Amino acid sequence: MYIAINALGLVVFLLVGFLFSKNKKGIHWKSIGIMVVINLVLAWFFTSFSAGRAAIQAAADGFSELVKVAYVGITFALPNWVTPLAQGGAAGGSAQSMNFVTSALLPILMIVPMFDILTYFGILPWIIKWIGRGLSFITGQPKFESFFAVEMMFLGNTEVLAISGMQLRKMSAQRNLTIAMMSMSCVTASIIGAYVQMVPGQYVLTAVPINIINSIIVTSMINPVDVAPEDDTIATVSEESEDGKREPFFSFLGDSILNAGKLILIIFANVVAFVALAALIDKIFVWIHLPQISLETVLGIIMSPFAFLMGMPWHDAWILAQHMGMKLVTNEFVVMGEVTGKTIDSYTPHLRAVLTVFLTSFANFSTTGMIIGAFKGIVGKETNTLISKNVGLMIVSGILVSLLSAGFVGLFVW
Repeated sequence: MYIAINALGLVVFLLVGFLFSKNKKGIHWKSIGIMVVINLVLAWFFTSFSAGRAAIQAAADGFSELVKVAYVGITFALPNWVTPLAQGGAAGGSAQSMNFVTSALLPILMIVPMFDILTYFGILPWIIKWIGRGLSFITGQPKFESFFAVEMMFLGNTEVLAISGMQLRKMSAQRNLTIAMMSMSCVTASIIGAYVQMVPGQYVLTAVPINIINSIIVTSMINPVDVAPEDDTIATVSEESEDGKREPFFSFLGDSILNAGKLILIIFANVVAFVALAALIDKIFVWIHLPQISLETVLGIIMSPFAFLMGMPWHDAWILAQHMGMKLVTNEFVVMGEVTGKTIDSYTPHLRAVLTVFLTSFANFSTTGMIIGAFKGIVGKETNTLISKNVGLMIVSGILVSLLSAGFVGLFVW
């Protein structure tokens, strides 16, 4: 019965996308059908076949090894923060016995520069370009939108918007709205190393390619745009400065390390602030003599119908709904920090998989401000106005992508 409810949930989520569509007659259903089949095959392969599970596990283990390498530098600078590693060596430490900053955030200081180095030498842009072109050929979607979907999963939403500025300024306001909605559904490859320290890595890595496809599915339903062949171009990652000269490598690397430090501070500040604000809201309920109500309870009520459509007993659906709501109001790190370790290990396989996949995106209310701010410095007033007027659709898009990805994976994990 539960698998039937899960399948029904996928249909309902797609129907919601159709109901929010700005041009229902312009939806290319053949393309949507192809992408749905692709995601079903991907979810099936990565969760049900030994080769798929091995590939995903190998990727997750790879990120874990990168994090262990990062711990060598952390141990040198802050040995008392990495007690297990200081006692047992870099390969034998346990990230779960460290605090959140050490286990999840400080490794970013190594992983972000590593991906930037791959970008500097053209390796990562080459991979992204060909995956994007292949995705466009298979799905029939515009080349730039397919390229952007792949690119933002590696480099992050605001970063990709910045390096795609010339292309965005040439595109129509409607296509820019599509890009804004897609930006709600990404993760950054450099942060995946932090995710796999807190929640099951195999589901984090499974979510990444499925999110790519679902971001195209949802935006092509909500905001379908026909692109003329002469406008169907692919932007490339710029590796040169404004004067046409490549920035010296060590200058580039220094900037990358500083940017990684800024990213850690941003995440740290957001997590501390959001957790404290959530506690304040709970305290307000106590002050007004409603101690039985909490922020998680309110969010759980709002998200419970969607959680139930993931196909699980009501008790598990209620747990999922509270985590889903908290993630949308705060961010994924807040929820991952709450469930990491024994908590998520105690969940059923289905709940564990669905929750992890749902959390693996930047889809939350605060992300809309980041995206709108990024566009303001890139495109004209008309495009900015259109995007600002459609903040609601951006949020709906991000939520639907997360729901669809969790639903696709949930079909095959019980």
